[in-house]
Amino acid sequence: MEPLTFAPLYMERVWGGRTLERLYGRCLPQAAVPYGESWEIVDRPAHQSIVQAGPFAGTSLHELWMDHRAEIFGPRCHSHPRFPILVKILDCREDLSLQVHPPAHLAAALGGEPKTEMWYITDCDPGAQLHVGLKKGITRAQFESSIQDGTVAQCVHAITPQAGDSIFIASGRLHAIGAGFLIHEIQQNSDTTYRVFDWNRLGLDGKSRQLHVAESLACIDFQDYEPTMDLPAGPTLARCEFFKTQHRSVPIGHIISNPEPTQFSILMIIEGTLQSTLGTTYHRGQSVLLPCHSPPLHALAPTAVLQVTLPP
Repeated sequence: MEPLTFAPLYMERVWGGRTLERLYGRCLPQAAVPYGESWEIVDRPAHQSIVQAGPFAGTSLHELWMDHRAEIFGPRCHSHPRFPILVKILDCREDLSLQVHPPAHLAAALGGEPKTEMWYITDCDPGAQLHVGLKKGITRAQFESSIQDGTVAQCVHAITPQAGDSIFIASGRLHAIGAGFLIHEIQQNSDTTYRVFDWNRLGLDGKSRQLHVAESLACIDFQDYEPTMDLPAGPTLARCEFFKTQHRSVPIGHIISNPEPTQFSILMIIEGTLQSTLGTTYHRGQSVLLPCHSPPLHALAPTAVLQVTLPP
C-alpha cells in the first residue's frame, strides 16, 4: 500500500506568519493572512484530514479509522475511538499566549480533554525563546499576584534553544512559544488549551482574547521549576503512553520503514526527499502516514525525519 498524504488544514492565528510558504513552498489559502498552524494529520469532530491521492483520495482520516483500521493502522489501535495522534507545524512570528493543558485527573471536571505534546525545533531566529515552567522559588500566590499586576513574564522560566532541539510538554506544564520559531508538534488527540496570560495583546478582531485563569491555576504544576530542553539518548526524542517520536537520519540510497511491520507510523520530513516503490516522491515539510505492511521508502538525498508511532 502506498503511503497516505493528507491536505493540510491551515489555521489563522494572530501570532502566525507565512514561513510555510517561504520555507516549504506551501500554497497558503489566502494572501497576507497570518497562518500559525498547519494541522497535518488530524481526526477531530470539527477538523478532518482528507486523503489527497490514491485509491482513498477524498476519504477522511476518521473514515479510514472506522472502516479500514486493521488494514491501514494495525491491531494495536482497537481501543481508540478516533485516530489517537495529532501532528502540526507551528509558525510562530509573535509570542503565543502563556497557557497550560489539563491533566487527565482534572480534564473532565473542567470540561476539557487532557493534552500531552512535544515540540521539535525545526527552525528558529537567533535568541528566540521558549517560556516553560516557573523560575525557581515562585509560589502559586506570587504567580496569581503577577497575573493581576501584569508581571507574569518575571515568573516564567525562559529557554533559548537551537534548531534540532526538542522538549516534552506534559499536561500541567506552563508554557508559551516565543516569536521566531518553526516547530513540529506531536500530541495526543486533544484540543483543550487554557490561556492564563496573553501579554496584554489584542486578537485579530481587535479585542482581548479570552483567558481561562481559574482553569489554568487549577492545572498548572507549581513544582515545575526551570526545565531544560530534553537530552535524548539515541534516536528517541520522546516516549509516553500517547506517542513515541524518534529522529531518524536516512543516508542517500538507504531506506526507512515502519519500526514494526504490523503497525503504522507517521513520517514528518525535516530534510531531504523520500521515494516510494511506485515512484511517488515526498519532500521536505511533508507529513506522510505509512500504513502497516507498507514497503520501505528510499532516500533520494540525505534525509531526516521525525517518525511517530504508538507505544506498546
